[in-house]
Amino acid sequence: MKKLQKQITGLIATGLFGMLVLAACTATNSSAPAAAPTQAAATVAESATPANAPADASTDTATDGAKLNLNTVTEEQLLSTIPDFGNRMVREFFEYRPYVSIQQFRQEIGKYVDEAQVADYEQYVYVPINVNESDAATIMQIAGVDQAVADALIAARPYASNAAFLTKLTELAPTVDQAAAESYLEAQ
Repeated sequence: MKKLQKQITGLIATGLFGMLVLAACTATNSSAPAAAPTQAAATVAESATPANAPADASTDTATDGAKLNLNTVTEEQLLSTIPDFGNRMVREFFEYRPYVSIQQFRQEIGKYVDEAQVADYEQYVYVPINVNESDAATIMQIAGVDQAVADALIAARPYASNAAFLTKLTELAPTVDQAAAESYLEAQ
């Protein structure tokens, strides 16, 4: 009987030890996959950066004053850049990708927050500009471009290239920072 009790005690101890080891391994392994998608998302976002964007825009970070491209920004970038920004809003931002106009962004995100909050988010993000298709509001994301300049840029379409658009922009609004304007444009 004592021999049987020792065997049972040994089996129980071995089983408990095994469960502890398994739990430790599971905890260690469960943290690794969570890091991998973030890295993968960052890699995808970097590869999606327009080829013609200036070096400071290719980092897709607003910490240096550059805004984040809504179509390529990562969850990590949103959470670390926009004050009081949570995971729920990350999901909402991602749900409506790709954004084709700033009006679309305002309409979709306006379902979840008020107009003032949407305007606050716009301080950190932008919708890339397609020089031959974007509406006036989307073009007006470029600092120094007002309704009249945006309308004139639209009237001058089609543009053979982003460079042609920038040339026309310089003609209509010579004080606009060309490098900053270029960072808003979609790659062609």
